[in-house]
Amino acid sequence: MSHQHGHAGAAALWRSLLGRIGGRRALALPALGLLGLLAGGAVGAAVALLSAAVVLLGFGSGSARSAIARPPLTGRAALLRALGGALASPAPIAPVAMVIEIDRYRTLAERFDHRVLSDLGERVLGRLSEVLRAGDVIQPLTAQSFGLVVRGSDRLDLAAVMQLAGRLQRQLSDPFEVGGARIRLSASIGFAMAVRLPRADPDAMLQAASLAALDAHRNGPSAIRSYSAALKERADSVNALADQVADALERGEFVAYFQPQVEAGTGRLTGVEALARWQHPDRGLVSPAEFLPALQIAGRMDSLGALMVRDALAALRRWDGLGYAVPRVAVNFSGDELSDPRLIDRIGWELDRFELAPDRLVVEVLETVVANGSEDVVIRNLAGLARLGCRLDLDDFGTGHAAITSIRRFAIERIKIDRSFVTGIDADPEQQKMVQAILTMADRLGLDTLAEGVETAGEQKMLAELGCGHLQGYGIARPMPMDELETWIRGRLEGAPPPIRFQRPTG
Repeated sequence: MSHQHGHAGAAALWRSLLGRIGGRRALALPALGLLGLLAGGAVGAAVALLSAAVVLLGFGSGSARSAIARPPLTGRAALLRALGGALASPAPIAPVAMVIEIDRYRTLAERFDHRVLSDLGERVLGRLSEVLRAGDVIQPLTAQSFGLVVRGSDRLDLAAVMQLAGRLQRQLSDPFEVGGARIRLSASIGFAMAVRLPRADPDAMLQAASLAALDAHRNGPSAIRSYSAALKERADSVNALADQVADALERGEFVAYFQPQVEAGTGRLTGVEALARWQHPDRGLVSPAEFLPALQIAGRMDSLGALMVRDALAALRRWDGLGYAVPRVAVNFSGDELSDPRLIDRIGWELDRFELAPDRLVVEVLETVVANGSEDVVIRNLAGLARLGCRLDLDDFGTGHAAITSIRRFAIERIKIDRSFVTGIDADPEQQKMVQAILTMADRLGLDTLAEGVETAGEQKMLAELGCGHLQGYGIARPMPMDELETWIRGRLEGAPPPIRFQRPTG
């Protein structure tokens, strides 16, 4: 079978399998799709997992594209066979297993029918094939992910694998013109090298690559992760928590803590940020770094987001009744929430329910959402929230390379300068220049500013001198449950603001 013929066969099977779901749109849950690599499907909002034909890929011509005698295997079996053969060969360097996942595929599946998705899958496969060598094996694993076996060679070390992963990502960076639409994609990639596994057999390598891809997806978009024992240990911990988070949500163990935001020059309270905390019955407070990945695996990020909005608006309504001047409350919105086509109606309903003006809710959006262009549904939701009257904050500014045009496009009103620019700013002239440049840009664009992670009086003073608008961090006040925040507010009303705390957070 020639390279071209094999590619065409895989594309035909891809179209056939997608066609079986008819007019229904595949809803992909990336974390579960990667872990399972399963055949078959589920109903409702579950993922439609698709197995497609293996394709042997390479470049050049002639013998490098030699025919194979037997019919090709498909799905997971094809990758396992390729890995088994490579591991049994006398090559000095063992092969590498890699899993490539299209970021935010669920939104694509909601937007396009199976014909467009089929065409897109073929084109993704074609682009990825262009950077592979003769003997490398790639195939679709699900509607959104691809498995790859990289043939071993004496130059296949960690640096070479990372470079290959980067090239694969760059292959998908240019827009795809499909079905009259211009589609931008990014991919998160995980890989496993045999030398890092205690047991290097085909099944273990493919599972390890899937686990690394899952970790990359959690930290994406466009992340790359290599399998390691530490990564597996983290994943085991997260998976154990994932079994508990759904019940914890139902039992009311997730609560909102509130961290004050103040005006840099005067110390006046200008708002609070609502932050999710899990009050575990046995472990006490569980760190968001632990429970957020567990919620992603359990598919409950949207439930947590809805709870935070409800608790935040309820607290704001309560403080109005008590006569406390808390102008606004900010809530982080995850990618899952921003991809919900019902988001605008839900937020409007909650605001009406608590009889609050929309501009008192601040929607915090990670800079990576803006920097990566995002999907149409996310763009529509952000524009809709702005039209509704909600304020939009760009969170972690300085970490996602957002273009100025993108900031204007998303109707951002305030940028939150990432803590990495803030820590030690009073003693670092280069850091001061960088923050000054950010503040100048914001001023020219008519944007407000807030510095995150302020922990010392020196940082606070320097940021105020540079012209930063607002401050937030442990140096102002730690995140607190609602009753403690009310005590903090009363203390400010009765006299001087509470003293600045200088300790760093411990968890």
